[in-house]
Amino acid sequence: MTDQPALARKPAHQTSRRGTVFTRLFAHQESGLVLVILLLMAAMTIYGVIFPVKAKTPMALSETTTVRFLDADGIEHGNGVLGRNEILVFRVTTDGQTIEYPSASIDRYDSQTHTLYTLSSKNPFLNKDNLVLVVKNASFFAIMAVGMTGVIILAGIDLSVGSIYGFCAILGAMALNTLGTEASWMLSIPIGLGVCVLAGALCGFANGAMTVGFGVHPFVITLGMMATLRGLTVYTSQAVFDKQSIGNLSSSFTTGFVKREFFGVYPVPIIFMILVAIAGWFVLTRTVFGRRILAIGGNETAAKYAGIPVGRVKILVYTITGALAGLSAALYIGYLGSAETNAGNAYELQVIAATVIGGASLMGGRGTVFGAVLGAIIIQLINNAMVNLGVDPSVNQIVMGAAIILAVVIDQSKQRLATRRG
Repeated sequence: MTDQPALARKPAHQTSRRGTVFTRLFAHQESGLVLVILLLMAAMTIYGVIFPVKAKTPMALSETTTVRFLDADGIEHGNGVLGRNEILVFRVTTDGQTIEYPSASIDRYDSQTHTLYTLSSKNPFLNKDNLVLVVKNASFFAIMAVGMTGVIILAGIDLSVGSIYGFCAILGAMALNTLGTEASWMLSIPIGLGVCVLAGALCGFANGAMTVGFGVHPFVITLGMMATLRGLTVYTSQAVFDKQSIGNLSSSFTTGFVKREFFGVYPVPIIFMILVAIAGWFVLTRTVFGRRILAIGGNETAAKYAGIPVGRVKILVYTITGALAGLSAALYIGYLGSAETNAGNAYELQVIAATVIGGASLMGGRGTVFGAVLGAIIIQLINNAMVNLGVDPSVNQIVMGAAIILAVVIDQSKQRLATRRG
């Protein structure tokens, strides 16, 4: 038996190195999620190119500017003489300089505000406002999904995150409303964030303590908490303010903090999402606490024999999940400037969907924080696509349910395939 020619042989380190690069690129759950996001964005961008929408842009005119209207014969008329369909050209004159706008490029002229509204073709998906909107909407769910990742890794579930979100939003809005709209940021920000996060942490602690203390499956405990907190949300708002919506919040917390504008966008919720994701990744992958979560999810009995305080870890994970739901609620009331009793309704479905789509196994022992964040972005991209396509909003629930089923089926198929191979 002869050796292969020297030129035909490849150094072993080159083969392994190429294989390692390929494996690192495609073996992680996040790479597949990024690919799905890129494909969704590409599809919606192409659709927007084929079916653009008309965007209205207000153009404020100076006091010296005059607007005249030309008919099909080129005769100039003043405001109110011609009907909209009779105007062929809008003639705008400022300090002796005249610009003529074809009728097709103008939506209307508002004589009271002296504003001309121009029309232009716009990709409904690929524009700054829409892309920021998608990520901003995803941030509220992604923050909660970071906590839900720990819960699901423990082979648990939390059906109450939506109700915790709504309850914390009402409590936070009540606190900020009591402070008044002129409260300083040194008072409004700590109270707005503190009330929501503390209330959420207490609700999460109750979930964990009852699950561990009573030895009942978290599905039952959190289902009961979901109903209880939803009732408390409505009752508290009506008992204190006698209404289902609470507004007039401190402006230093709303427009001065959560909805503070930077370069034409409102990035604060997105910044919080990134910070929470980084912190969650660090805790789960670089700390003893994170390794304990993975160990319990992988084999709870073995974790107990290894000396891991299983009950304490579970309670802490549920507490953190509640606190993150409260943080998300604080960002919600700060961004919208009010809170409603139906806030967070059915949010648990989207949070669980984001976590499962992100690669967390409902059987426990596996999940990633960044995967959950990417899963939340995918869900919001789907929601945004349905809005742009004009699909009935009620279909969203169908899509979310189907996404959870599909993600679980794929996950189970991968596990069976891995078992057969190894």
